[in-house]
Amino acid sequence: MSQAMNLVELAETAPVDAMNALTIRLDDELFAVEAQHVREILELVPITEVPNAPEFVGGLINVRGRVVPLADLRVMFGMKRAEPDEDTRIVVMEVDMDGEPAIVGILADKVHDVTDIEAASIEEAPKVGMRWRPEFIKGIGKRNGGFIIIPNMERIFEISGARTAPVAASEERSAS
Repeated sequence: MSQAMNLVELAETAPVDAMNALTIRLDDELFAVEAQHVREILELVPITEVPNAPEFVGGLINVRGRVVPLADLRVMFGMKRAEPDEDTRIVVMEVDMDGEPAIVGILADKVHDVTDIEAASIEEAPKVGMRWRPEFIKGIGKRNGGFIIIPNMERIFEISGARTAPVAASEERSAS
């Protein structure tokens, strides 16, 4: 819990002209999610597969007695799935689904750090030359000579059929 509290404290101290972000690695790409939406970071926990669920959100996890859908962003970004290793983490975050907050987990190959990405360094994703659908990308930031992809989490979960039965049910019941 202290790690989650630290993320919240860091998010609150971010300069106004910067995005305070948790950086994660998927495959060989660096991604940034808004730190203010991150609740906690977990080591890998048992995952319950859900029959007939969309491949993107094919499992559920227990987070402090609550059933939480677990999403694999690799699926949405057309990347090969990787076998979990000692660096694999689950980032538990709050996203907006149909105008209401929902708790979800996303798999990360590695969690790096919380950093500020200057607003002036964030550009709109180009319409051509991208390996991902542009509607899934909120922007691309620049840091230390490299690029950081900023996914549009709300759009990703909206497109993936966010209100599937397992996701909706997870908001209404607790894990046994």
